[in-house]
Amino acid sequence: MTPADVSAAVRPAVLELMDRLRAADHAAYVVGGSLRDLLLRREPHDWDLTTDARPARLQELFPDSLYENAFGTVTVRDADGQAVEITTFRSDHDYADYRRPRRIEFGDRVEDDLARRDFTVNALAWGGPAGQEPALVDPFGGREDVTRQVLRAVGDPAERFGEDALRMLRAVRLAATLGFAIEPATLEAIGRRAQLASHLSGERIAAEIDKLLAARRPSVGLRLMAQTGLLAVVAPELAAQIGVPQNKTPGEDLWDHTLRSVDAAAAAGRDGVVRLAALLHDVGKPATAADGHFYGHEAVGAEVAAALLRRWHLPRDTTDRVERLVRHHMFSYDPSWSDAAVRRFIAKVGMETLDDLFSLREADNVGSGMPRAAGDLAALRGRIAAELASNVVLDRAGLAIDGDDLIATLGLAPGPAIGRLLDRLVERVVAEPRLNERTTLLALARSLAEDG
Repeated sequence: MTPADVSAAVRPAVLELMDRLRAADHAAYVVGGSLRDLLLRREPHDWDLTTDARPARLQELFPDSLYENAFGTVTVRDADGQAVEITTFRSDHDYADYRRPRRIEFGDRVEDDLARRDFTVNALAWGGPAGQEPALVDPFGGREDVTRQVLRAVGDPAERFGEDALRMLRAVRLAATLGFAIEPATLEAIGRRAQLASHLSGERIAAEIDKLLAARRPSVGLRLMAQTGLLAVVAPELAAQIGVPQNKTPGEDLWDHTLRSVDAAAAAGRDGVVRLAALLHDVGKPATAADGHFYGHEAVGAEVAAALLRRWHLPRDTTDRVERLVRHHMFSYDPSWSDAAVRRFIAKVGMETLDDLFSLREADNVGSGMPRAAGDLAALRGRIAAELASNVVLDRAGLAIDGDDLIATLGLAPGPAIGRLLDRLVERVVAEPRLNERTTLLALARSLAEDG
């Protein structure tokens, strides 16, 4: 890609920001992952610029900008309304927490700024000082590494990872999402420095795992995590699967099965929750392994998965959804099920969980070397659709009476007992939908209350 090609590929609104900086006698460069993606002929997810202008000057040039950090990054809205981060050239010093520099120095040379970057493919810049034609700045051979599809640390890899431990997770994630190989010295340094990942916050780990799972083949990054020891540091619950035998694909262990399942979820285009559930669906097996069986692993796994996701500080809704999927993923359908059994299954799992649960089972099937729809999934889907089309009652909200009716009509006292009685009525109506009539339910409720 020539400089003219790069210029044509940069979004016009971003070029406009660069022109404003250069018109004010400042250098302006597209930098980092956005330039790397351009060279790969991919659409950048976001755009980053770097400049010799100090943050105060950037705020003068862009009055509506936002500057709320200590690292020289000012966020500007371009003409398309998209956020663009513009960072002053800087060098970083005295990393104290394996994540952030304790001290930074603003500079005047883009080369010095690129020297602090993680990988050579991200240590590229395109642009120039005011009055000069834009050009590619590549002091570390990043363009060749882009062409060769290689991830190589800038300078000494062990030093780079000692500065910022998150770079190790970023390396395995980029290997998966970009399809790049990690060059041997960089990979070896990850193995030596893997324990430093214990200093990373749960939020940082979760963000990288989320991006890794969005890859076309997440197993690439996950295998690298296991190979380097990162997995044992950030998710020992998953690392415990390595070497656990199971009777599925010949020659493969539990970890191999998990990776096949995650890749199957990705290949089917499933969302992040399903991919995460595929990663964690058998996390309870190591603790329940006995004589070649894993009795109750889904219940144990649900608790282990929830604890792991809480440690990673994922949103509660995400944690709850994954926990529910892991807990119910071992369902087994038989064509002899009655309609009531189908309704009980829907009620137990929850209507909002059904689609994700079927997607997880399909991925689990593929991971087990079976057809995606094995287990009569299509037949069960059809029966569930038929029940839902008939507006069956599956929870308290569908009953013809509520707690107030029980209190007013039967003289029952408010309290938890009312909820338990309503749940018993739901169970009866799920089994016999014709019972969902006010008079019938009140009579049934009276009988149940009297029987205790």
